[in-house]
Amino acid sequence: MTRVASDIAFTSSVKAVQTRLGSRDQYARTEQENEWSTTVTPELREFLAERDSFYLATASAEGRPYIQHRGGPKGLLQVMDEKTLAFADYAGNRQYISIGNLADNNQAFVFLMDYATQTRIKIWGRAEVVADDSALLARLVDFRYKAKAQRVIKFHVELWDVNCRQHIPPKYSEREVEELLRPLHNRVADLEAENAALKNQLVVR
Repeated sequence: MTRVASDIAFTSSVKAVQTRLGSRDQYARTEQENEWSTTVTPELREFLAERDSFYLATASAEGRPYIQHRGGPKGLLQVMDEKTLAFADYAGNRQYISIGNLADNNQAFVFLMDYATQTRIKIWGRAEVVADDSALLARLVDFRYKAKAQRVIKFHVELWDVNCRQHIPPKYSEREVEELLRPLHNRVADLEAENAALKNQLVVR
């Protein structure tokens, strides 16, 4: 049987469930039309450049899953080439579960959310810990971010997909709210200044 890229996500067991629950024909068509991406496109690069947060999933040698939130400066998950992403691993709580998992099982998964636009992206791949490449670490670090970068984690892209927007609640970051409210704040300032000028005119009269 010919394998397609989406087989990474749609295993035989997944396909069996899709058949039983009635969605297999729909996803079979997407396989035939090759709608799943295996390389970093300009659209994905642009999306990643705006993210300051994502989730990294790993699994132990026994297959026990673990998901860890990764946050930092905007664009912390950077594109190295069309098949490789990388990020600086900043000091945290020193549990090292993700790093330990990757020592035994390099299969990994990245999940990104943009709540403001109700967009989520899923990336399947394999990850590796790079502990001795100071030049690469310096390339990935934003020195304006007040945290200690200890190592690099590379993520080798095998497959990615954009999920539907259904059930994603729109939320906004503090920065996004400030930008949305800036015109209102400016208008209030203008009105207050105008009001003060009118009061001064009344006092002079």
